[in-house]
Amino acid sequence: MSKIPENYLPDKNTWPQYLTPDEFADTPYKLNLADYLLDRHVAAGRGDNVAIRFMEKVITYSQLQKMVNQFGNALKGAGVEPQDRVGIRLVNAPMSLVTIFAIEKIGAIPVPTSPLWSREEISFVVNNAEMKYFVVNAPLMEQVEAAKPGFTCGAKVVVIGGVAGDVKSAGNLVFEEMIAGGSPELEAVMLDPFDIGVILYTSGTTGMPKGCVHFVRPTVIETRMVNKYVYQLKPGDILGGAAPVSFAAGFGTFTLIPFEGGAGISLLPKFSPPDMMELIGKHNITVLTGLPTAYRALLKFAAFTKYDIGSVRLFTAGGDALGAETLNGWRELTGSPIWEGLGGTEMLHLVTSNTLNEQPAPNSIGKPLPGVDVRVIDLFGERCKAGEVGSMIVRGPSGTLYWKPCENDEKLLRAQKSGVVDGWNKMGDAVYMAEDGNIFFVAREDDMIKSSGYRISPAEIEEAMAKHPAIADVGVVGIPEPEKGQIVKAVVELQPGVTGSKELTEEIVTFLKDYVALYKLPRIVQYIDKLPRTPTGKLVRRLLR
Repeated sequence: MSKIPENYLPDKNTWPQYLTPDEFADTPYKLNLADYLLDRHVAAGRGDNVAIRFMEKVITYSQLQKMVNQFGNALKGAGVEPQDRVGIRLVNAPMSLVTIFAIEKIGAIPVPTSPLWSREEISFVVNNAEMKYFVVNAPLMEQVEAAKPGFTCGAKVVVIGGVAGDVKSAGNLVFEEMIAGGSPELEAVMLDPFDIGVILYTSGTTGMPKGCVHFVRPTVIETRMVNKYVYQLKPGDILGGAAPVSFAAGFGTFTLIPFEGGAGISLLPKFSPPDMMELIGKHNITVLTGLPTAYRALLKFAAFTKYDIGSVRLFTAGGDALGAETLNGWRELTGSPIWEGLGGTEMLHLVTSNTLNEQPAPNSIGKPLPGVDVRVIDLFGERCKAGEVGSMIVRGPSGTLYWKPCENDEKLLRAQKSGVVDGWNKMGDAVYMAEDGNIFFVAREDDMIKSSGYRISPAEIEEAMAKHPAIADVGVVGIPEPEKGQIVKAVVELQPGVTGSKELTEEIVTFLKDYVALYKLPRIVQYIDKLPRTPTGKLVRRLLR
């Protein structure tokens, strides 16, 4: 069925090896994501089950299906065909799920974009994906309007929640009018296994975002695997968190995994400790997922103990290093651990998780999920011994496959060839594996600091600095220095009411001497109002440098 031109994907000899674990071999060959994630549950008699909780609203699977069909028919009527790309720039709200499933149901390809992207990044991704339509929430339109003159692919913008007259006068389409005109009946377009299910763009931490292609059947297999071995979501469960559904990590976490299990989701538009704590009880959240920075903020939330979180059976984290301090602090406060894992946009979702252990191993990103092969190799491609730091390579149901690799002087084609070797995906992470199979994250390989012959992990220093009561958030990088090669620089976001000073810097460095070696101490401490982080919580270290 694919309408995708052949040169929009790399040569097949550069593709990753896609593994199908025996236990998921029954995954259908002809698939539609919306049919599998939504319609399947309605057909099985679970139409009255909760699909979405948002503020005071409760939306069932049947209600969601009806709205999906209406907007899906509207998109079809507007000329969207199977494998066309439809972009989304959305806040966490019910119509975001309606939009995503509607795109999927007609066989088109959703292209999530970050709500934080600039005009230049928006224009690049719209054109790179060759979007036919771009669905945007009204509050996120400012940068889109600024980017529209740069759209060269003819993309039309659909606005959710705007004033109809204003939306039309700007040359855009009104979502509410489109969905109201759509029929509530719609048959899903079944796709071949290697038709595209979604294109996820990376955070753009090292340049313009890269499009990562995920095929339909591998997407379902990966989703089934992660739900079975990590979240274990089923009808009656409610997954809560604040990751944007309109970007890679939140897309997988909130639009794929819970609906695979027939569970519901609690949508929070923007994280804040009081809002998150209130929703746990109000929406009866049973599984909470969040960034390590979110858990650290909750640990510092003075009113934490006033809220009832007894409904939560599982806390998970990813996107950045959790650290033993946060894990131990959370366990001490709540009596429950946080189960950490590691994944990536190129791999769709998780490849390791601590849920494979009886208890989380401190500082560990867990063990490989069943169905995923993980190795740690040295510079010569040989397997490292237990405890020896090396590069992490992975094979699983999904893998690295870049969109339009031959553009921009074939930059992504080179990345494809270097990032996938003999079917194995290079994760770009420096790790080591213990005798028991647990994997310990050291740093992104590009982020390792080399100073006077020492290899220094930024995460170790960041975890130690985060213990200081004046520090709200911190990022550590290496910057060039003629004699040492690099020196350690710490960029600090202070707690409200605290002011940076020479005296505070001296206090922080003295404090750190109890936790890290002298050669790891920051030589420069800079104070800024807000650290640059992606929606998934990753530090944009190029800006810190």
